[in-house]
Amino acid sequence: MAEIGKTLLDSGWLAARSTEVELTGTQLTTTHPPTGPTSPWMEAVVPGTVLATLVKNKAVADPFYGLENKMIIDIADSGREYYTFWFFTKFECKLSGTQHLDLNFRGINYSSEVYLNGHQKVLPKGMFRRHSLEVTDILNPNGANLLAVLVHPPDHPGSIPPEGGQGGDHEIGKDVATQYVEGWDWIAPVRDRNTGIWDEVSISVTGPVKIIDPHLVSSFFDNYTRAYLHATTELENKSAWLVECSLNIQVTTELEGSVCLVEHLQTQRVSISAGASIQYTFPQLFFYKPNLWWPNGMGKQSLYNVSITVDVKGYGESDSWGHQFGFRKIESHIDSATGGRLFKVNGQPIFIRGGNWILSDCLLRLSKERYETDIKFHADMNLNMIRCWGGGLAERPEFYHCCDVYGLLVWQEFWITGDVDGRGIPVSNPNGPLDHDLFMLCARDTVKLLRNHPSLALWVGGNEQVPPADINTALKNDLKLHPLFENHSENITSVKELSTVFEDPSHYLDGTRVYIQGSMWDGFANGKGDFTDGPYEIQNPEDFFKDDYYQYGFNPEVGSVGMPVAATIRATMPPEGWQIPLFKKLPNGYTEEVPNPIWDYHKYISYSKPEKVHDQIELYGTPKGLDDFCLKAQLVNYIQYRALLEGWTSRMWSKYTGVLIWKTQNPWSGLRGQFYDHLLDQTAGFYGCRCAAEPIHVQLNLATYFIEVVNTMSEELSNVAVEASVWDLEGACPYYEVFDKLSLPPKKVVTISEMKYPKSKNPKPVYFLLLKLYQLSDYTIISRNFYWLYLSGGDYKLLEPYSNKRIPLKITSKTFIKGSSYEIQMNVQNKSEKPDPKMLTYKNNYATRNDDGDFDMASLEPIHDETGEKQKAGLFQRLYGQLSRETDGLKVAEINGSDVGVAFFLNFSVHASNTDHKEGEDTRILPVHYSDNYFSLVPGEEMSIKILFQVPQGVTPRVVLKGWNNHQGGHTVL
Repeated sequence: MAEIGKTLLDSGWLAARSTEVELTGTQLTTTHPPTGPTSPWMEAVVPGTVLATLVKNKAVADPFYGLENKMIIDIADSGREYYTFWFFTKFECKLSGTQHLDLNFRGINYSSEVYLNGHQKVLPKGMFRRHSLEVTDILNPNGANLLAVLVHPPDHPGSIPPEGGQGGDHEIGKDVATQYVEGWDWIAPVRDRNTGIWDEVSISVTGPVKIIDPHLVSSFFDNYTRAYLHATTELENKSAWLVECSLNIQVTTELEGSVCLVEHLQTQRVSISAGASIQYTFPQLFFYKPNLWWPNGMGKQSLYNVSITVDVKGYGESDSWGHQFGFRKIESHIDSATGGRLFKVNGQPIFIRGGNWILSDCLLRLSKERYETDIKFHADMNLNMIRCWGGGLAERPEFYHCCDVYGLLVWQEFWITGDVDGRGIPVSNPNGPLDHDLFMLCARDTVKLLRNHPSLALWVGGNEQVPPADINTALKNDLKLHPLFENHSENITSVKELSTVFEDPSHYLDGTRVYIQGSMWDGFANGKGDFTDGPYEIQNPEDFFKDDYYQYGFNPEVGSVGMPVAATIRATMPPEGWQIPLFKKLPNGYTEEVPNPIWDYHKYISYSKPEKVHDQIELYGTPKGLDDFCLKAQLVNYIQYRALLEGWTSRMWSKYTGVLIWKTQNPWSGLRGQFYDHLLDQTAGFYGCRCAAEPIHVQLNLATYFIEVVNTMSEELSNVAVEASVWDLEGACPYYEVFDKLSLPPKKVVTISEMKYPKSKNPKPVYFLLLKLYQLSDYTIISRNFYWLYLSGGDYKLLEPYSNKRIPLKITSKTFIKGSSYEIQMNVQNKSEKPDPKMLTYKNNYATRNDDGDFDMASLEPIHDETGEKQKAGLFQRLYGQLSRETDGLKVAEINGSDVGVAFFLNFSVHASNTDHKEGEDTRILPVHYSDNYFSLVPGEEMSIKILFQVPQGVTPRVVLKGWNNHQGGHTVL
């Protein structure tokens, strides 16, 4: 008897081009199975795409490297047969007489024929639909089964016009598939158009009764003190007789370690006729003061484990299903004050600071590990929403699970984008996909797949476009809100009243989340669909704070630069791609950047905008080469994205309700709009964003030079102070001021005072400003913000000679290791002067944060010991768990220097200790999670940095510290 449950088929696959295989599917799965990776068969990437398999086997060039994507034949030139592939695997399964087996495909692009042990099943078209095949009767009695799948590309792969553009010739918009694959202004065309078995394949063993797509919904009463869990599931009786079932639902919550507390256990009796399917709704489960799920920055992401099992009389357990569930209520409405869409979670307004997401890899090499890093990066940046853009994916359950854990609200769009659905050159298909019924089938199936995730916040019809009228109407009807989740639901006071007036909310397809017809409608952009998102290029940092910068309450897309570090350029391009842009002086005094052809192909976006923005890299002096250019680009990245978010946050609720940055990441080795590159190394913009999006944040309004404090939390913060200090390039502090006894109301931006140094007598043309928000009771830091500034009309060129300063540093490190996981606690001190006794915050002891990384407003306390440090770790420990306390003790490294001043723009990196590596070889260990990076220290100041990463087997890591004052090679400090 086989074990009840699901088994992934994610290894041992082979693939071959269909035109190179002379056998039929029946022959492949009976008499002539492939015996291994011998031509034309090769090891396959499943889940993945045809192109992912070809890249793995080095059968084509690497589309991420240099101009090699140009060397790969495009489907428009090869024809669809060239990318039509066989995929083959074997699996073992032997059933008892009353068991059943389903073969499941969670996503195939675009259509396929499945052969199992000589039997054919044709799967219909559509990239975003699940397929579940009952194969019990065609299993081999000996338990050895042969599976072959012939996968066909999308019906309308289209062609790429010479000028490129958004979505090529837009033909892909006729299919229900990813639409970015013909190329965009941030990605080159994907040659196979994502053809393949791109998502999970599994077999699932059940008894006579199968559980299908349960729906979980929570309802709240009495100001969230009373909650009910509603649950409905489909049950299918696969047998030829009437069955008597015991249907169980259990809800548990995890306590410390692996101990679980059973909150509810309920058993119901159900009868199901032979071959029938029924919908069964459990009696509501009552919870008193449940632990609520909150978005990142608002509270803990409390999750309950919900399991449903069905036992059949005379058989035993027949099937089981489990899901993590969060009690939370998400609402939104168009705000009368701003015209923007205002989101509430559990009754609390939430100011949205988020990013646009494409997907983690354009070859759909999706993995739980990659998702874990991607989503943790977003949480580390203090973002609270991710928008899954309509030209990409309906994201996978693994993506949503990580968003559940890390508190990222998700805006999920369907597969409509205006660039390929009604506009463009050539003009695209104005009526969306050709098969509207297929689109709706995929949409409904996607809703069922994702609806139980607490992070899923809203559905949106498409990007910069409304779906065709019939699809839009169908989506509105299918996704209509249950009355309990409409604004007038406050009139309902009990679940009993609810049940007598309305049907159970778990009967709806969703019913809990708003549906918005397009990304620029109904409280987004101007709300009417006009093109009022953007801009997508470099900006003057002060402009983000000005009244006329953006006119509408919620910007769904605003983008800018995203140059990675030099090591990434060297790792992804040949030497001819290491040439920096030519800086072409224009008659109007502005600079035009002319990038090399490889950068141009990788969609490089300039750091200047002639006639509006002077080149922001040139402000620091003409770059001398790749390393200098990329370092200066990081300075600009940091300023640009910090100013963007601080400018929006400065007008929280008075002008804006939210902003989503275009975009946070890159599914390809592109050179624009990203906080971390495809190799998973963060740009400095990552840390500018992390700084600006703190839940409680002190900032400088770059338009007015007034100091502001932002409190996005629900509680008032009292008895705090702001310390403002200016430091010049000689290491002196000509300006120091403390604004004390402050109270910060909840959900407010408070203007503290003007920073008057620029108006003082003989201000220096370039200077540093350090702002700290701290508690008066014990001088613990709540927010720290460091600026480099120049007087009006000036630039940063004086920082060029400042790079020759040698600032002495002391670095103390402590390492904890568990298996391949490392946690390193670094303490960095600027030793160029003793701390000024009047500056009591120089040690930067940060206020305690809860395990979710959010401030505990009721008990803000200083960190003095290891326990406090453990609490401060917050999000990091979710990923790595409790690391071993074993350590080889403290290590001390010193960087010598005799100069006094700010240790400017320090950044850590982690490398493999490889003594025989070739010159220019990329030795970085990635990904690495830093509690902060690209930071600066004034004389006497010290900072603790936590570094978390995993190392490949047999590799010893070394930690390198670079800075503006020493960026040629840096110092190995561990």
